[in-house]
Amino acid sequence: MIKSACYLGPDGALSRELDAEQMKKFKTSGSGLLWVDIEYVTEEDAVLLTDVLGFHPLAVADCVSKNIHPPKIDEFEDHIFIIVHGINYSIESDVVETTELSLFLGKNFVVSTHDVPLRSVASVVKKVELDGRPMRRGADMLAHDIMDALVDNILPVINELDEKCADIEFEVLERPKRETLGSIMELKRSILALNRIMSPQRDLMNNLARGDCAFVGKKSLIYYRNIYDHLVRIETLMQ
Repeated sequence: MIKSACYLGPDGALSRELDAEQMKKFKTSGSGLLWVDIEYVTEEDAVLLTDVLGFHPLAVADCVSKNIHPPKIDEFEDHIFIIVHGINYSIESDVVETTELSLFLGKNFVVSTHDVPLRSVASVVKKVELDGRPMRRGADMLAHDIMDALVDNILPVINELDEKCADIEFEVLERPKRETLGSIMELKRSILALNRIMSPQRDLMNNLARGDCAFVGKKSLIYYRNIYDHLVRIETLMQ
């Protein structure tokens, strides 16, 4: 389901609520900036991604699939396909789970897909709807802003896990009870879920920050490096 479809024209005018033909036209124009955000990706959305926007069926299959994919970058002729992970805030559980965000990043377009509502994406959409500012610095910086917000939302969860760990230690030493074992197992599962994606996500961001990608400009590299530094810090806090 398309949650947002915006186009920032070369003249600075922002168009919203685009139809499929407009998306195709703006993407292939090579100018301005198109951003399409799709939530709860359906087979109908897959047709849009392949037949209208022209993305590779294998990348689109990753967007539709309910399987968990590790963070990665796939390179295509006119774009790169990125999978990163953020925190799934939509589940009602004490166990932390991650969820995927997929990004198609090209010269003049960003297409994002995800299977659950993401605070990071919503925050950037809100800024775009306010004055279009996140789109005025180009496709690479729009993709940066989305991923930066995604990573920023991980740190509060790390702090919560740290507080939970301190509470469990207190229970074990001062007033042990049967429920403590369950709390330990929940904490362990949460840490494992985050550890699974931290290292590959750090390496992915390092690749983007090195200047090896044609779709990330030199002026943007320092900002991607900043996301990499945040991921290194998160890994350190989890040790």
